[in-house]
Formats: sequence, structure tokens, C-alpha cells
Amino acid sequence: MDCEEEFFDAVTEANPRVPGVILVDTSKSNGIGKVGERPPQENGIQKHRTSLPAPMFTRSDFSVWSILKKCIGLELSKITMPIAFNEPLSFLQRITEYMEHVYLLHKASCQQKPLERMQLVAAFAVSAVASQWERTGKPFNPLLGETYELIREDLGFRFISEQVSHHPPVSAFHSEGLKEDFLFHGSIYPKLKFWGKSVEAEPRGTITLELLRHKEAYTWTNPTCCVHNVIIGKLWIEQYGTVEIVNHRTGDKCVLHFKPCGLFGKELHKVEGHIQDKNKKKLFIIYGKWTECLWGIDPVSYESFRKQERRGDHLKKPKPDEDSLKADSDVVDEVPETQETVQVIPGSKLLWRVNTRPPNSAQMYNFTSFTVSLNELETGMEKILAPTDCRLRPDIRGMENGNMDLASQEKERLEEKQREARKERAKEDTEWKTRWFHQGRNPYTGTPDWLYTGGYFERNFSGCPDIY
Repeated sequence: MDCEEEFFDAVTEANPRVPGVILVDTSKSNGIGKVGERPPQENGIQKHRTSLPAPMFTRSDFSVWSILKKCIGLELSKITMPIAFNEPLSFLQRITEYMEHVYLLHKASCQQKPLERMQLVAAFAVSAVASQWERTGKPFNPLLGETYELIREDLGFRFISEQVSHHPPVSAFHSEGLKEDFLFHGSIYPKLKFWGKSVEAEPRGTITLELLRHKEAYTWTNPTCCVHNVIIGKLWIEQYGTVEIVNHRTGDKCVLHFKPCGLFGKELHKVEGHIQDKNKKKLFIIYGKWTECLWGIDPVSYESFRKQERRGDHLKKPKPDEDSLKADSDVVDEVPETQETVQVIPGSKLLWRVNTRPPNSAQMYNFTSFTVSLNELETGMEKILAPTDCRLRPDIRGMENGNMDLASQEKERLEEKQREARKERAKEDTEWKTRWFHQGRNPYTGTPDWLYTGGYFERNFSGCPDIY
């Protein structure tokens, strides 16, 4: 049995307890993990829930304009928003959603050729933002010192994150494969700006992936996300910008263009790009939609198909009436019509396809099945988790349970508690000390980064701050 067959036999979401997955003794391990005895399921959960305790709260009775009208062009991290515009997750949990399609990393580690590994790394980078489709709720800002951990034996990884700075807000994360096949880490500084009708989120910060068996490191940054019609009209989301993934060992690079919607919505959700070697020779073409799937094909076949397509495209489609479009856009950003699904070029291979969302997703903040499980807290988990874990935040828990009044009160209490703690540190002239990450430089790019110090899974949580 080869590496790839071994992995796919071992890891399936449908089977929560599968053979072949290393058990990690979380009471002793400081690094990737050692074989040992531990409870049979991650974080004490026997089976993942499929729905939230309460349906999504309606936002129709709230006006965000009274808050945002003074903020046009400004950075929004210091603006307090009504809780009705949140979703019941911390931003640290939102980052964890990068891991939903982690099978791509396990599969990449099994490939012998650098080009095939880069194809799967590119698919993973695109898949990491797929859960944002139709996710118009704002995650809760993490409190300074807040953490989130997730161990998924069925998916073969564990994950730890910490809010390492409040102003500016910086979230650091570190994930590792339970079979010692990868490390995935980074620090994210989400820069939010309001532009009148839309809110733009630029996720600054470097993301690093290390494939340990191949001694390879890849780095990239995520595209910009924009939520339209935050004042009036139907909310809709697009991602745009260029993502460059660099293989620091071979010099290969993958350049992915997340297309902006465009005037008539033709480019909505589209991703196009290529993989090139260190001499800039194109080796592979990638195309698809970040909301659906990603395909790839060799450059010769791609160019041949495009030439045939151009020769056959004689009929121009009539354009919509521009005056009516302009009139509508004065009030709202017109929601583009979803175009036909990705046109697959003959000879292409499928790199990734998005997971189907649960049927009740629209009543659960448009969460994926993976996302629904992130804030799950079963009896006894409090004894395992750090006291700073997001699952223990009373405001998020209140909102998840449908108690909006309690959630709002707790959110105000926690924010005031954080402000008082900051004043106390200023009075005593002491600086905040992070617990699980430290400032340094990315070993591959040389840029400032937050690096995992280690030790979290030894579970010595004495001295953790009281933030809740």
C-alpha cells in the first residue's frame, strides 16, 4: 500500500474512529506528538453535532448605518458593533476553518514530484477561504490572551491559536499533522475598512506550510474579502487579489488571481492562475471557483482550448441596460447573478471540490458541517481545555444558545474587564506576556512573524490569565 492509499483508507469524516491514525498523548507531548494512550476522541467529543442549539437571530430590525456613517475609509477594529451582526464564533475559530480540507496536505505529503505537491498546496490555499462564501456575520474579536485548540484524530491534525496582540489585533496559529507530515502556521492581522456600501477585510500576515518529509516550505498571504451592501440590500461576498505561493526549496511559484466580480458578474468567484518554475516557465494552469472547485491542466492543452474557444465565439451577448444598472448601484451594490458552473476543459484533472453544506446551513449563519462543530462543548471538556479557550466565552455561548440579551451583556462585561486589565498594566508599567507564541522572524521570508513557543499540549495551564 502506498502513502496516498494508506492515508485515504485511514482518514474519512464519515468514520470518527479510524485505524491508522496515530494517537497522541497530549499530557506529555510538546512537539509533533508521541504514540500513547488517550481518550478515543478529540477534545472528549464522541460524535460531532450537526446543528447549533438555536437558529440564527434575524438582523432585519437593526440599522448598522448609525454606527458606520462616521467610519467611511477608517479602520474598523476599534469600532463596537451590535452583537446582532456577529456570528457565534471567535476569529480564532474562524482561522481554524483553514483546516477543513486538510486531507489535501496529507495527500501533498505523499506526492513524489514537486509539481504535484504544489498543485495540492494551491488547492489547499483556495479551499482555506471557501467557508467564507455567504458568511456575512462578523466573528467576535478575540480577547487578549484568548486561545483555541482543536484536535481532530479523524482528520489527522491538531491546532492551537492565541490572540497575541489587541491593538493592533494579531492572531497567531500553529497546526501539525498527527503523522508528522506537515506543520502549518502563521499570524493574521485582519485590516477592516468601511467604504460606504461595503466592508473590506484584508488578512495581512504570512501563512507558512512545511511538508516535513520533503523538507519543503511554502509561504503565501490570503486574498482580500469584501462584504457588500452592509447598509441596505442583500449582503454578498467576493474575494479578490493575487495570491503567490512560493516553494522556498525549489523556487517554484504558484500565482493565483482571485477575480473581482466585474460590472456584469462574469468573474464572480473565479480563480485563475499557473505554476511556474524558478525560471518563470509555466508548468501547469489552474482554474475554477473558490466557492466550488479547482481544476488543472497542462499549458499546451489549455492554450489550444482557448484558441478554439476564441475562434468559435462569434456571437456577442447583449449587455444589460447600463442606465438601469447605474441607478441601482447608487443605492446598493447589485448582487451578481451566479454564472453557470465551472467549464471543465477536456484533459483537466480535479484538484479540489468543496464539501456540501448541511441542509439547515442558512439557519446556522451559513456554517459548514466542520464549522458547526468548532464551538461544541460537552460535559467534562472544561477539565481538558485551557481556561482561555474560546469555547468558554460566555458571550459567544449565549449567542449560540439564542440568548441575545445575555450575549450582549457578557460582551460588554468582557470588553470592560479587558480595558480595566490594560489600565492596571499601564499603572504598574508592566507589559502583556504571551503564553504560547513569541515574536520573531519568519524563517523563510525574514518578515516579522509570531512563532509557536511549544508546550501547549503538555497542558500545564497554571498561570493562564483570567480573561472571562
